[in-house]
Amino acid sequence: MMKLVLSLFMLIPMSLMNKFWLVQWFFFLLSFIFLFFYSSFYFTFQLSYFLGMDLLSYVMILLSFWICSLMILASSKLFMNKNYSNLFLLVLIFLMFSLFVTFSSMNLFVFYLFFEISLIPTLMLIIGWGYQPERLDAGIYLLFYTLLMSLPMMIMIFYLSEKFYLVTFLFLDQNLDSLFMYLCTNLVFFVKIPMFFLHLWLPKAHVEAPVSGSMILAGIMLKLGGYGLMRFMILFKNFIFNSNLFFLSISLIGGFFVSLICIRQSDMKSLIAYSSVSHMGLAFSGILTFNFWGSYGCLVMMVAHGLCSSGLFCLANIMYERIHSRSLYLNKGLLNIIPSLSLWWFLLVSSNMAAPPSFNLLGEIMLINSIIGYSSFSMIFLSLMSFFSAVYSLFLYSYTQHGNFYAGIFSFFYIYMREFLLLFLHWFPLNILFLKMELLVQWI
Repeated sequence: MMKLVLSLFMLIPMSLMNKFWLVQWFFFLLSFIFLFFYSSFYFTFQLSYFLGMDLLSYVMILLSFWICSLMILASSKLFMNKNYSNLFLLVLIFLMFSLFVTFSSMNLFVFYLFFEISLIPTLMLIIGWGYQPERLDAGIYLLFYTLLMSLPMMIMIFYLSEKFYLVTFLFLDQNLDSLFMYLCTNLVFFVKIPMFFLHLWLPKAHVEAPVSGSMILAGIMLKLGGYGLMRFMILFKNFIFNSNLFFLSISLIGGFFVSLICIRQSDMKSLIAYSSVSHMGLAFSGILTFNFWGSYGCLVMMVAHGLCSSGLFCLANIMYERIHSRSLYLNKGLLNIIPSLSLWWFLLVSSNMAAPPSFNLLGEIMLINSIIGYSSFSMIFLSLMSFFSAVYSLFLYSYTQHGNFYAGIFSFFYIYMREFLLLFLHWFPLNILFLKMELLVQWI
């Protein structure tokens, strides 16, 4: 631990001579400013008519700054090879700005505009810095899934503005009772979170994206769907026991099937991507219950999943840079050749299966309480999802760490201090937040 802290401070003077480190430290600085900003002011405040923040917005912005700074730390190979590094930094800053405005916007149309704008830099990351030619197909999937579903939402915002003069989140208290309006508003969030049946873009995008693309997709972009649903679901209080029950059932049954799909994966990134569908399906179900436990649990699960899944993608990328394959059949016996990394595999995989003291455990306890309180029949698929979450997490750990290692590895370079620091900065907040869990359950 002491070595990690010393290495962090040793990097500061070096960082000022390199724009790559400079931008990264700028993002870290923003994260800490937001962190102390929280302790100085109360939860709810309004910066202007267009920008404002409550705890939900605040936590999402803080998570965005944190993940974006770690994306730069994970992509140092790109800067060493001079692979359009200036453009990469520009795309990242543009992405960070669009996420900040999306999460802090109080105007419905501004929220929608920057919600869509955040898609462009993500698409550029996948198409520009992806690994295989199939990244073009993955980019088209991502683009058209989101664009086709977001057009009805724009029409709905215009309708709310025309009919109710509703342009800000502050006055979002109407009670709409049309299924058509329900689908128009929420389909884009169902795609983004993603809901089972609308999730096919996610594994393709994750597998073809560079490590920074996978981190932003898992860490932030999926959370846009949960954030939007929590903001707009108040319009549809009449749908709690009819349409919501239908979508909640799809989500739970789909989460079970996706857990089975995870066990059949041979690509590490694909397995982690499908596990994201399962975990966010649980958070999605919590939102649809429309009660306090569900809202609290969804916020906690989004933060926990953002840190945990992003860390697992970093681990998969560290192995890919050394073995040049993401196949579980080739990434075997790593305990024999890189024992120093096995601890991080264990810590992040155990967090992924909601073992204590990870923040995921708190999120799952809250969400299970919420969903069983909503319908006791959901206990069957909740227990299956929880069990198979442990199964595919242990499958990933045991398959990569044990067995005979791939005989084709004749030379190997060990793990850099930068990579240990990257993994530590994912795992530490994920487990230290467990000690101050009351901070994230006070926002309603």
